[in-house]
Amino acid sequence: MSLDPGVVLQSLWTDPIRMATVLFQAVRQLPVSLTCPVSPEQKLSQQRVKLIRVSAARKPLPDLETQKTGSKKWFVEEKKDESSALGWLPAFPHASLASMSNFLFGYHIGVMNGPIVSVARELGFEGDSILEGFVVSIFIAGAFIGSICSGSIVDKLGCRRTFQLDTIPLIMGTIISSQAHSLGDMLLGRFLVGFGIGVNAVLVPIYISEVAPTKYRGSLGTLCQIGTCLGIITSLLLGVSSENDPHWWRTMLLIASVPAFVLILGMQFAVDSPRWLCKVGRLEDAKTVIRNLWGPSEVERSVQEFQSVIRTDGSDVGSGWLELMEEPHSRVAFVGGALFVLQQFAGINGVLYFSSLTFKDVGIASSSLASLLVGITNFAGALCASYLMEKEGRQKLLIGSYLGMAISMSVVVCAISFPVDEELSHNLSILGTLMYIFTFAIGAGPVTGIIIPELSSSSTRGKIMGFSFSVHWVCNFLVGLFFLDLIENFGVAPVYAGFGLTSLLAAIFANYFLVETKGRSLEEIELSLKSTLPYRDE
Repeated sequence: MSLDPGVVLQSLWTDPIRMATVLFQAVRQLPVSLTCPVSPEQKLSQQRVKLIRVSAARKPLPDLETQKTGSKKWFVEEKKDESSALGWLPAFPHASLASMSNFLFGYHIGVMNGPIVSVARELGFEGDSILEGFVVSIFIAGAFIGSICSGSIVDKLGCRRTFQLDTIPLIMGTIISSQAHSLGDMLLGRFLVGFGIGVNAVLVPIYISEVAPTKYRGSLGTLCQIGTCLGIITSLLLGVSSENDPHWWRTMLLIASVPAFVLILGMQFAVDSPRWLCKVGRLEDAKTVIRNLWGPSEVERSVQEFQSVIRTDGSDVGSGWLELMEEPHSRVAFVGGALFVLQQFAGINGVLYFSSLTFKDVGIASSSLASLLVGITNFAGALCASYLMEKEGRQKLLIGSYLGMAISMSVVVCAISFPVDEELSHNLSILGTLMYIFTFAIGAGPVTGIIIPELSSSSTRGKIMGFSFSVHWVCNFLVGLFFLDLIENFGVAPVYAGFGLTSLLAAIFANYFLVETKGRSLEEIELSLKSTLPYRDE
């Protein structure tokens, strides 16, 4: 049956939606050269889109929902979890071995908590608070330098060899400090230990994020926090004997060399990051690692994603520091530095330091026992984080953690400022302090170290982590330096109120500046971030 063209036109004219649909279908059937001229820049853009699609291979990237943050736009993405062929178990031994570096970190944090008085007496600077503080702070100075240097080292050698190389100053520093007979020996030993810890603090989250299956990357990443907690608890338990034996501190320091030797030997049997192997051209080795850790079904897709990123970033191993000034690296570096500034100025180290005095007010006279209670609470929070990380996601966990810290500080401030009953006030102070530490360990502690390498590109991951942790050590030092002076000049309640306010600001920052990375491969995150920027043919 033939149609009257006039009737068809009249029907389309009276139905605009139908007319638009017909015109759109007609235009789609025209050759590209007839619809609109294509500039060279548009061709490059089309090639880039094609590259991103190829990188997704089996599963294309979902559409991205943008959220304004001032003049910036960040992608907000939450992908459904995809079951890994082998689960978390094959990667667990490698991640656990790497987290032994965090065990050493926690151990060296707590090792001077009790014995510092015995050390000062035996080495001849007892009563000099400046020198006592210097013995502690030289550790942070070494960690700062180690974090700055770590990015370049890991780019060239890979995580596994860097672990082994970095364990040398850890062992040397431990032996020198344990055998110290002068203040200079102790300072040298503590500096070397701090340097090693600074490098490892950057290495561990990078290594775990690159060897863990996508679905379990967050859960395995919490091993960093768990290792730190176990190290602190171990040092505090061993530190109980230092109250009766003035020379026990030497044994405590020497014990730290044992896990260091385990780390340097164990890394000989650990795997290298498959992403780094692909970057340096060892494609078959990368495939073997992926097959063993993630399953045979992941090999081709993962290698294809790695190579897509390499073609985008360039084939050179590593990057220059000036690249951190370019988009999107500058955004990630800003977020990484800001997260650590907020984390430290939310007062975690100050609260941990002052907690023993808070407990003393309610009859817990032993500082070691008080610190042990804090360590156990921290450990319990880290275990909860390992369960919640993939269930709730990074952003939600971080926001909830900082809100919990703000509420906890409010409880402590109210207990101090409005003491209705002395016993009730003390109990509320204890409850608020433990709540603060627990909520920190659930999110603010582990998520900060996990999400920064996830957002970083493969070429700048080491340097962005190095920069972020150097900010961490500077803020750590400042909080430790000025905390007691602030308490003395303003009182506990105003200082803790400031910590609570900073925690609230951190929750707001996480809400507006962070994106959800749960369930997405590192390559998908990187390509998604870069796809929002103009493509530059280099």
